[in-house]
Amino acid sequence: MFRFLISYFCLVGSILAADKPNIILIMADDIGYECFGCYGSEQYQTPNIDRLAEQGLRFEHCYSQPLCTPSRVKIMTGLSNVRNYSAFSVLNSDQKTFAHHLQAADYDTFIGGKWQLLGAEHYSKQFQQKGSWPLETGFDNCCLWQVDKLGGRYWNPLLNIDGENKQFSPDDYGPEIITDHILKFIEKKRDIPFFVYYPMILVHNPFPTTPLSKSRTSKNRQKNFNVMVHYMDHLVGRIVDRVDELGMTKETLILFTGDNGTNKAITSELKGRKIVGGKGKMTDAGTRVSFVAYHPGTVPAGKVSDDLIDFSDFLPTLQEYVGLPVSSGLDGVSFAPQLKGQPGHPRESIFCYYNPRPEKTKPVRFVRNQRWKLYGDGRFFDVTSDPLEKHPLDVQNDAYQKLKTALESTPSKAASLLNFPER
Repeated sequence: MFRFLISYFCLVGSILAADKPNIILIMADDIGYECFGCYGSEQYQTPNIDRLAEQGLRFEHCYSQPLCTPSRVKIMTGLSNVRNYSAFSVLNSDQKTFAHHLQAADYDTFIGGKWQLLGAEHYSKQFQQKGSWPLETGFDNCCLWQVDKLGGRYWNPLLNIDGENKQFSPDDYGPEIITDHILKFIEKKRDIPFFVYYPMILVHNPFPTTPLSKSRTSKNRQKNFNVMVHYMDHLVGRIVDRVDELGMTKETLILFTGDNGTNKAITSELKGRKIVGGKGKMTDAGTRVSFVAYHPGTVPAGKVSDDLIDFSDFLPTLQEYVGLPVSSGLDGVSFAPQLKGQPGHPRESIFCYYNPRPEKTKPVRFVRNQRWKLYGDGRFFDVTSDPLEKHPLDVQNDAYQKLKTALESTPSKAASLLNFPER
């Protein structure tokens, strides 16, 4: 009888584990939607991500924050920056991340890539170690650049592996090492539900060569960036291929997005229009990012969605997708139904509050839908016809009234959680 009970509970445990899909969330660094073939680019080579879009669901309207730390804080916590953002390079240590929630649901968790959320030693003493250590934010294992120290990120990298810093050689390439660690984790956890969060190092400046570059001495920023995009796609392909080789494709949700717009030193061409990188700006070039979801047998194949997606939506979506109750008090709205081919409850608008360095900058905020955009200072734009926002409109149509109502329902000022001096 005792043996029967053990077998029974092991069987139940296996069934419950099988019902929990693995999740791999990949977020590239400093790359807007204009750099992907599946969004119409003919300039960059992104065949692996394009394949995910072709065999999965591509979203036309996904919006991040304009800069890295604000986006990371938002996507990890499901909250608007107005509620919990306090300083550049800092994730407040009292925050509960998507990794915390999945870890509590018996997921094994891994983060690889760029951290920049502790306040490393090269920042002002005001910010040093005022944020969060990776292994205290719901992750069991990590392989990360820029935790408590800076060091190199590409060739000759300094990486933090499970809490210990390791200096690699001049011929070692950071993104490749991190991807290798992710692949080893996936293979090791093949029989256990796992969550991998991969905030990539690529394609952030400086723009060095990659292992796929024809020359290791090239100094051409644009050409090097083109190859960096291709190598970033190559690494995504390695992960997708390994999942397939291990027979886990139908058990694994793979999400790919970017953290903000492309660096301003880069110019891209999309459908006959030149787009200068908009990182740090509130325009489409700074906030509109690619987003593709892939899970054969669950996520509809070959579909394109016009639904609005905000970075705060990822946490509640992951919760609902794996069968967890959605946390109360979030700013995010789950789009898990859309990932499963259902209509869901799409947003009517998104809200962006942006104040990257509260100790010296002033906040900017807006609400928008797919076409119209209203700022807190009253500027109103038709982004479809004016993507650079050069011509504010002096009209108050139905869209304006709806966005005005939405804006009035949001906080206009954040309470800084670090003690900044008065400006």
